[in-house]
Amino acid sequence: MKFSQALIRWYQQAKRDLPWRHTADPYRILVSEVMLQQTRAATVIPYYERFLAAYPTAEALAAAPESELLAMWSGLGYYSRARNLQKAARVIDSVFPADYGGIRALPGVGDYTAAALASIAFGLPHAVLDGNVVRTMARVTNDAGDVRSLLVRKRLQAAADERLDPKQPGLFNQAMMELGATLCTPRKPQCLLCPVSSLCEGRKAGRQDQLPVKLGKALPIDEERTLLLVRRKEHFLFWLRPAESQRLAGFHELPEPEQLPLAVSGKLLGVVKHSIVNHRYTIAIFAATLAKAPAGFVWLDPAEALTRPVSTIAKKALRLLK
Repeated sequence: MKFSQALIRWYQQAKRDLPWRHTADPYRILVSEVMLQQTRAATVIPYYERFLAAYPTAEALAAAPESELLAMWSGLGYYSRARNLQKAARVIDSVFPADYGGIRALPGVGDYTAAALASIAFGLPHAVLDGNVVRTMARVTNDAGDVRSLLVRKRLQAAADERLDPKQPGLFNQAMMELGATLCTPRKPQCLLCPVSSLCEGRKAGRQDQLPVKLGKALPIDEERTLLLVRRKEHFLFWLRPAESQRLAGFHELPEPEQLPLAVSGKLLGVVKHSIVNHRYTIAIFAATLAKAPAGFVWLDPAEALTRPVSTIAKKALRLLK
């Protein structure tokens, strides 16, 4: 049996029931694909459903205030995704591009997302190459090259293109991603359950656990920080990151002691941990008081904070009060 036939047959029987698999609407597929970048499906589901309830069309998203959009996205991270998604919605207006080139030209859309949209929404024969497919193809072809290398990724793209079912490209791509997410996982691939194990050169060579190869992986960076939870009755003090900030632009953050030299620190409320890419933060949260807030700071009550873009670290700190 051909690779694509075995893969699609397995997918149709074993696929997870995910909400974005029940639509051919390119806008909804775009929302799901952008959310799924660097984020697990189980995490995305409630965000996806809330997001589309608020912005059911590209026109609705295009008209949304940025602060409202960022608050809706809060917790998913990588907030440039939300901003680019809105930029794409404004380009789309009411007519979604129906060819690969037009889709690829949308703000924030790369090769992978364009291929996913083109194949799933419009049935165009473009094979995707995301992290799951890179890992799977490296094993299937027994490619020991560094998958961070552009040359190796081109080889793996060619391997995916060669195996693509041109009559069912959307199903094939979804099946490839599903295989990588559920069976051909980073650690301990479940080869005995894999529908294409007999066609996997890496398994035949007994090297499936050593593939893919990633050289020069960045080591984790541990960093300790201190933040202040300054309280005035039922309100807490936040500062707003400027629009030109390289990280979390437009988000409300809790202050650091250096920002409030006149604040009086109190007891340690607790410690929260947070990770961003290869940075691992350990953050001590101290209660504090302050007679007068300086310019650029704002008092928010917890309910109001939920309606504004507030950093995940700040939300974790507020939970220490419960």
